[in-house]
Amino acid sequence: MIGFARPPCDAGVIQTIPCFDVDLSQRRKRLTLAATIIGSSMAFIDGSVVNVALPAIQRALRADAAATQWIVNAYLLLLGALVLIGGATADLYGRRRIFTLGLTVFTLASIACELSPNITVLIASRAVQGFGAALLTPASLAMLGATFDERERSWAIGIWAGAGAVMAAAGPVLGGWLVDHVSWRAIFLLNIPLAILAAGLALRFACETRDPQARQLDLSGAATVAIGLAAITWSLSAIPARGFHDETVLAGLGTGAAFLILFVVVEARLRERAMMPLSLYGSRNFSAANALTLLLYFALGGALYFLPFGLIRLGGYSATQAGAALLPFALIMGFGASFTGALVNRLGPRLLLTIGPIIAACGFATLAFIDFKQSYWVSVLPWASAWRSRCLR
Repeated sequence: MIGFARPPCDAGVIQTIPCFDVDLSQRRKRLTLAATIIGSSMAFIDGSVVNVALPAIQRALRADAAATQWIVNAYLLLLGALVLIGGATADLYGRRRIFTLGLTVFTLASIACELSPNITVLIASRAVQGFGAALLTPASLAMLGATFDERERSWAIGIWAGAGAVMAAAGPVLGGWLVDHVSWRAIFLLNIPLAILAAGLALRFACETRDPQARQLDLSGAATVAIGLAAITWSLSAIPARGFHDETVLAGLGTGAAFLILFVVVEARLRERAMMPLSLYGSRNFSAANALTLLLYFALGGALYFLPFGLIRLGGYSATQAGAALLPFALIMGFGASFTGALVNRLGPRLLLTIGPIIAACGFATLAFIDFKQSYWVSVLPWASAWRSRCLR
């Protein structure tokens, strides 16, 4: 979810959506595919574009390190906590409708980010962006699944993944150029033409579909997990300034833990109506795969937050150069993932999920000893290349 990677279950989501029961022209299908690519890529690109602009935002708004972290955290917290609710809402009220609603919310929040007079308004606007992304992302996947039948889905998924990888790779470079030559505020205006184009294509060519067996929304589960994650995240970000033994920090950690426990209780009570049915974790493979993904994204999130700061502040890179420095990582992640299926079929998932994190750990080891004043080719590039193992999922 940092911006270069897509959730590992995307293809599975598309495959489980029933196809629309009326024959559609190839032109209509392809333009619907274009709408889903543009819409979903907006949400994932936004995190990576913002990362390269953080040093400029920190200087312009006179923000401290903890507040700057919340520019990223606010977006990811709302997206992560509400994306399952967004999918259920799309099934219940209509996928095209929720997709366009998500685009609208995302675009208005982007304008608010661009106009933010201070760090507080920017963080609040980023949270609203996360809410919009939680609506449009699952709805775009469901639209894609409802448009293409089983014979065409593999082709559609390949085009969708490849185009998304190209846009994700170009995002930081374009964002960095805008920071250097226009303003950090301009990076949020990138979303406006993309949203207008995606909404226009969806309203004109996409079919409206619903799930007749859609269940009631699990609002209590979404609220408890969002509050719990927000409280713990705030507490962890406050530790450097306040200290671990500060009463406010301890209260925040306790509150977050209590709400996460409450979330588990709520999900257990709702059973199959829950946004995260606990019965899924009865599968050892499911639990292990999710734990592995959590740890990898945990490490990756920190690296992609601090690396642009190091490149710009210590290495003297411009924002454009810092964005370009991440290109090998983005391209390998994006296009390498499309070849992973064949490797899994040949070697099995267990071997790849063992080797991949080991190679990733080697990449982090090289990152720990980076001298940002050295050449890019001997400092940053080995780290970005070692992280290709993230595709082996």
